[in-house]
Amino acid sequence: MNLMDKKVVAFSLSLLPMMISSGMFYSVLSLYISEELKANKMQIGMLFTIGALTGVLTSILLGKAADKFGKKPLVILSQVLFAIVMLSYSLINYYIYALPIHVVEGFAWAMLGSSAPALIADIAKKGHRGEAMGIYNTVWNLGWVIGPFLGGSLAEFFGFRTMLLASFLMITFGIVLSSYVLSNE
Repeated sequence: MNLMDKKVVAFSLSLLPMMISSGMFYSVLSLYISEELKANKMQIGMLFTIGALTGVLTSILLGKAADKFGKKPLVILSQVLFAIVMLSYSLINYYIYALPIHVVEGFAWAMLGSSAPALIADIAKKGHRGEAMGIYNTVWNLGWVIGPFLGGSLAEFFGFRTMLLASFLMITFGIVLSSYVLSNE
Protein backbone atom coordinates (compact mmCIF):
# COMPACT_ATOMS: atom_id res chain seq x y z
CA MET A 1 0.00 0.00 0.00
CA ASN A 2 1.49 3.33 -1.00
CA LEU A 3 1.41 6.52 1.05
CA MET A 4 -1.57 7.90 -0.86
CA ASP A 5 -3.59 4.74 -0.17
CA LYS A 6 -2.75 5.01 3.53
CA LYS A 7 -4.15 8.54 3.59
CA VAL A 8 -7.34 7.35 1.89
CA VAL A 9 -7.69 4.51 4.40
CA ALA A 10 -6.94 6.78 7.39
CA PHE A 11 -9.47 9.39 6.28
CA SER A 12 -12.10 6.76 5.50
CA LEU A 13 -11.58 5.07 8.88
CA SER A 14 -11.89 8.44 10.63
CA LEU A 15 -15.46 8.56 9.31
CA LEU A 16 -16.28 5.03 10.55
CA PRO A 17 -17.60 6.14 13.97
CA MET A 18 -20.04 8.46 12.23
CA MET A 19 -21.14 5.76 9.80
CA ILE A 20 -21.67 3.27 12.64
CA SER A 21 -23.67 5.95 14.46
CA SER A 22 -25.72 6.59 11.33
CA GLY A 23 -26.50 2.90 11.07
CA MET A 24 -27.45 2.85 14.75
CA PHE A 25 -29.64 5.92 14.41
CA TYR A 26 -31.51 5.21 11.20
CA SER A 27 -32.20 1.57 11.99
CA VAL A 28 -34.38 2.54 14.94
CA LEU A 29 -35.31 6.16 14.19
CA SER A 30 -38.86 5.47 13.02
CA LEU A 31 -39.51 3.39 16.12
CA TYR A 32 -38.10 6.13 18.34
CA ILE A 33 -40.19 8.81 16.65
CA SER A 34 -43.31 6.65 16.95
CA GLU A 35 -42.88 5.22 20.44
CA GLU A 36 -41.08 8.00 22.29
CA LEU A 37 -42.05 11.11 20.34
CA LYS A 38 -45.64 10.02 19.65
CA ALA A 39 -45.70 10.61 15.89
CA ASN A 40 -47.99 8.76 13.51
CA LYS A 41 -46.83 7.19 10.24
CA MET A 42 -47.63 10.27 8.15
CA GLN A 43 -45.75 12.54 10.55
CA ILE A 44 -42.74 10.22 10.45
CA GLY A 45 -42.83 10.32 6.65
CA MET A 46 -43.00 14.12 6.77
CA LEU A 47 -39.92 14.29 9.01
CA PHE A 48 -37.87 12.12 6.67
CA THR A 49 -39.11 14.12 3.68
CA ILE A 50 -38.04 17.39 5.28
CA GLY A 51 -34.53 16.05 5.91
CA ALA A 52 -34.22 14.74 2.36
CA LEU A 53 -35.65 17.93 0.86
CA THR A 54 -33.10 19.99 2.78
CA GLY A 55 -30.36 17.86 1.21
CA VAL A 56 -31.86 18.31 -2.26
CA LEU A 57 -32.05 22.08 -1.86
CA THR A 58 -28.54 22.54 -0.44
CA SER A 59 -26.28 19.95 -2.10
CA ILE A 60 -25.16 22.09 -5.04
CA LEU A 61 -24.60 25.10 -2.80
CA LEU A 62 -22.57 22.98 -0.38
CA GLY A 63 -20.53 21.52 -3.24
CA LYS A 64 -19.65 25.07 -4.27
CA ALA A 65 -18.81 25.89 -0.65
CA ALA A 66 -16.47 22.88 -0.55
CA ASP A 67 -14.67 24.22 -3.62
CA LYS A 68 -14.48 27.73 -2.21
CA PHE A 69 -13.70 27.11 1.47
CA GLY A 70 -12.15 23.67 1.35
CA LYS A 71 -13.45 20.16 1.80
CA LYS A 72 -11.75 19.47 5.13
CA PRO A 73 -13.64 22.09 7.17
CA LEU A 74 -16.94 20.95 5.67
CA VAL A 75 -16.23 17.30 6.55
CA ILE A 76 -15.54 18.30 10.16
CA LEU A 77 -18.54 20.66 10.29
CA SER A 78 -20.83 17.93 8.94
CA GLN A 79 -19.74 15.62 11.75
CA VAL A 80 -20.26 18.37 14.32
CA LEU A 81 -23.78 18.87 12.96
CA PHE A 82 -24.47 15.12 13.15
CA ALA A 83 -23.28 15.11 16.78
CA ILE A 84 -25.68 17.99 17.47
CA VAL A 85 -28.48 16.03 15.78
CA MET A 86 -27.88 12.98 17.99
CA LEU A 87 -27.69 15.04 21.16
CA SER A 88 -30.76 17.06 20.21
CA TYR A 89 -32.78 13.93 19.50
CA SER A 90 -31.88 12.57 22.93
CA LEU A 91 -33.31 15.70 24.57
CA ILE A 92 -36.69 16.14 22.86
CA ASN A 93 -39.98 14.61 23.93
CA TYR A 94 -42.38 15.34 21.07
CA TYR A 95 -42.07 14.81 17.31
CA ILE A 96 -42.69 18.43 16.32
CA TYR A 97 -39.34 19.32 17.91
CA ALA A 98 -37.71 16.93 15.44
CA LEU A 99 -38.56 19.19 12.48
CA PRO A 100 -35.60 21.57 12.86
CA ILE A 101 -33.37 18.63 13.79
CA HIS A 102 -34.25 16.97 10.48
CA VAL A 103 -33.40 20.17 8.61
CA VAL A 104 -29.95 20.17 10.25
CA GLU A 105 -29.59 16.44 9.54
CA GLY A 106 -30.43 16.91 5.84
CA PHE A 107 -27.99 19.81 5.63
CA ALA A 108 -25.25 17.72 7.30
CA TRP A 109 -25.81 14.80 4.89
CA ALA A 110 -25.61 17.16 1.92
CA MET A 111 -22.42 18.68 3.32
CA LEU A 112 -20.77 15.31 3.91
CA GLY A 113 -21.98 13.95 0.57
CA SER A 114 -20.48 16.90 -1.29
CA SER A 115 -17.20 17.20 0.58
CA ALA A 116 -16.03 13.71 1.63
CA PRO A 117 -16.02 11.99 -1.80
CA ALA A 118 -14.43 15.09 -3.33
CA LEU A 119 -11.73 14.98 -0.65
CA ILE A 120 -11.14 11.28 -1.37
CA ALA A 121 -10.67 12.17 -5.05
CA ASP A 122 -8.18 14.89 -4.05
CA ILE A 123 -6.19 12.55 -1.81
CA ALA A 124 -6.11 9.64 -4.28
CA LYS A 125 -3.47 9.32 -6.93
CA LYS A 126 -4.59 9.81 -10.48
CA GLY A 127 -5.45 6.42 -11.90
CA HIS A 128 -6.38 5.11 -8.42
CA ARG A 129 -9.45 7.21 -7.70
CA GLY A 130 -11.86 4.36 -8.34
CA GLU A 131 -9.95 2.17 -5.89
CA ALA A 132 -9.93 5.05 -3.37
CA MET A 133 -13.69 5.46 -3.70
CA GLY A 134 -13.99 1.70 -3.21
CA ILE A 135 -12.05 1.97 0.07
CA TYR A 136 -14.24 4.89 1.18
CA ASN A 137 -17.45 3.04 0.27
CA THR A 138 -16.26 -0.13 2.01
CA VAL A 139 -15.78 1.78 5.26
CA TRP A 140 -19.10 3.58 4.74
CA ASN A 141 -20.90 0.25 4.27
CA LEU A 142 -19.03 -1.35 7.18
CA GLY A 143 -20.56 1.28 9.43
CA TRP A 144 -23.95 0.27 8.14
CA VAL A 145 -23.18 -3.39 8.83
CA ILE A 146 -22.14 -2.73 12.44
CA GLY A 147 -24.51 0.13 13.28
CA PRO A 148 -28.00 -1.36 12.94
CA PHE A 149 -27.37 -4.32 15.23
CA LEU A 150 -25.50 -2.15 17.74
CA GLY A 151 -28.18 0.54 17.68
CA GLY A 152 -31.00 -1.96 17.97
CA SER A 153 -29.26 -3.73 20.84
CA LEU A 154 -28.52 -0.51 22.72
CA ALA A 155 -32.08 0.73 22.20
CA GLU A 156 -33.53 -2.61 23.31
CA PHE A 157 -31.45 -3.03 26.46
CA PHE A 158 -30.77 0.57 27.52
CA GLY A 159 -33.36 2.67 25.70
CA PHE A 160 -33.42 4.97 22.71
CA ARG A 161 -31.96 7.96 24.52
CA THR A 162 -28.94 6.00 25.72
CA MET A 163 -28.41 4.77 22.16
CA LEU A 164 -28.55 8.37 20.93
CA LEU A 165 -26.05 9.50 23.56
CA ALA A 166 -23.73 6.61 22.61
CA SER A 167 -24.05 7.72 19.00
CA PHE A 168 -23.23 11.31 20.01
CA LEU A 169 -20.08 10.11 21.80
CA MET A 170 -19.01 7.96 18.86
CA ILE A 171 -19.39 10.87 16.44
CA THR A 172 -17.45 13.12 18.83
CA PHE A 173 -14.65 10.54 18.79
CA GLY A 174 -14.84 10.53 14.99
CA ILE A 175 -14.51 14.32 14.90
CA VAL A 176 -11.27 14.04 16.89
CA LEU A 177 -10.00 11.31 14.54
CA SER A 178 -10.93 13.23 11.39
CA SER A 179 -9.40 16.43 12.75
CA TYR A 180 -6.15 14.59 13.43
CA VAL A 181 -6.07 12.78 10.10
CA LEU A 182 -6.97 15.90 8.11
CA SER A 183 -4.47 18.09 9.97
CA ASN A 184 -1.74 15.81 8.62
CA GLU A 185 -3.17 15.94 5.10
